[in-house]
Amino acid sequence: MTRLPTGYATPISTQGNPSDAGSWTNVLADVPIFADLSGRHLKKVAGAGRMRRFHEGDTVIREGTPGDALYVLVDGAVTVHRRGLPVLTLGMGSFFGEMALFDDSPRSATVVANGPALCLVIARAPFHRLLKSEPAIALGLLKELARRLRVAQSIG
Repeated sequence: MTRLPTGYATPISTQGNPSDAGSWTNVLADVPIFADLSGRHLKKVAGAGRMRRFHEGDTVIREGTPGDALYVLVDGAVTVHRRGLPVLTLGMGSFFGEMALFDDSPRSATVVANGPALCLVIARAPFHRLLKSEPAIALGLLKELARRLRVAQSIG
């Protein structure tokens, strides 16, 4: 098991160094929104992020507040609360907040840590810089976003 720097919750996946977002490339490869990206592009996406730790009960994002980052759940679990919809639990490898990368709309859900959780947080500004330098990344992401939209439309 990976030896953790002081201050990091356990257990954490043995993949990657918790303090270095760029070392989580192999985790991103299993995240649906990044699944179509090359290894080189995954490294660039991971490098654009930073790691953030949450404790049980911490609010990760709050509905109605401005959003400016995507969260990839590297370890732990979170609960998603959306007005008028069932509560949803997400585990390692899940992502949320992706719409904040593309628009300035307020958050559509509140997400709370279900215990220790570690997230790779990718903010809008570095993400946009990355897309300008590597437009192929945008095409890979759009495939998954289109799939999610089709699923949402078929449910509603």
